[in-house]
Amino acid sequence: MMQDSQMCSSSSSSSSSTFREQSREEFRPPIPVEIPKPQDFETTPLASPMELPQIKDPEQTCTATPIEVPPIERETFGNNASTLPSGQTDAASATRITYKSSIDEKETAKFAAIAATWWDHKGPYKPLHIMNPTRVSFIRSALCKYFRKDANTSRPLNGLQILDVGCGGGLVCEPLARMGGQVTGVDAVEKNIGVASIHAARDPATSSIKYICSTAEQLVQEKQKFDVVLALEIIEHVANPEEFCKSLAALAKKDGLVFVSTLNRSLPSFGLAIVAAEYILGWLPQGTHEWSKFLTPQELSVHMEKASISVEEVTGMVYNPLTQKWSLSPRNTSVNYIAYGVNRSGSV
Repeated sequence: MMQDSQMCSSSSSSSSSTFREQSREEFRPPIPVEIPKPQDFETTPLASPMELPQIKDPEQTCTATPIEVPPIERETFGNNASTLPSGQTDAASATRITYKSSIDEKETAKFAAIAATWWDHKGPYKPLHIMNPTRVSFIRSALCKYFRKDANTSRPLNGLQILDVGCGGGLVCEPLARMGGQVTGVDAVEKNIGVASIHAARDPATSSIKYICSTAEQLVQEKQKFDVVLALEIIEHVANPEEFCKSLAALAKKDGLVFVSTLNRSLPSFGLAIVAAEYILGWLPQGTHEWSKFLTPQELSVHMEKASISVEEVTGMVYNPLTQKWSLSPRNTSVNYIAYGVNRSGSV
């Protein structure tokens, strides 16, 4: 679990990176082995109701009590006349901008199958648990600097409305809530929301987190706005990254911040994130990632700029196998990296 003692860096790198738009060239990595490509993501199906792993340490794992995630009943903006007062119609529905769905059903099925393991530090999400302190530290540092927050307090994010898109089990939502953020987590996988809600409810410091089973596009139609929008390790799993970035921008207030972290489409990422992590070390189920869906920093920057998100910084995150820790590396974005920018469109 996230170490609450981590403090904000005195300042995040203030240098703005300029990127040249590069054409996306697909190429076959010269790997001298043939890596299997499973037709379907295979894993042991979850029981119904979903059973979470047996807890030994309540600070490390999720509750073992079987849960049934209740159906999520949500009003639909502009699509359901019954949600409007009697006699009124939704005039905005004829003129509003349409945001294409970013949901890839095949991808959501993968994560639904292993939803019970989100808070198992030795399970499929072990790499994210190890990475979490580094990416949360980067986010905290950037937010303190941009919003002029006091980094020396225990709750420097007080007053900030933060949305985590593709929140999963709440690995990022919880530490940000402990720092004072008003956090909302949204995920298209209902089982993820069930696990996140139960885990957050056990701690008064995180019980205020609002979890919603929905999509970024649905929240856009509901005209929801946030000071900060996060999309961490999710854009490589969506159907249309460019449209997804537009939805992220639409969810951010004008001059709000948008963070995106993902994997670079490079030879090192193929070797480490797929061959090593999935087929050799077994950190992730085989088929978790599709290398062709990874984005280079230049491609991500173009998508963000097209969505009127002015990219402020891109930095790499590097894993040290000896110390089993991650660190930030502005010059090494060959595998994992994180970027953030300022939303220049929309209203406050």
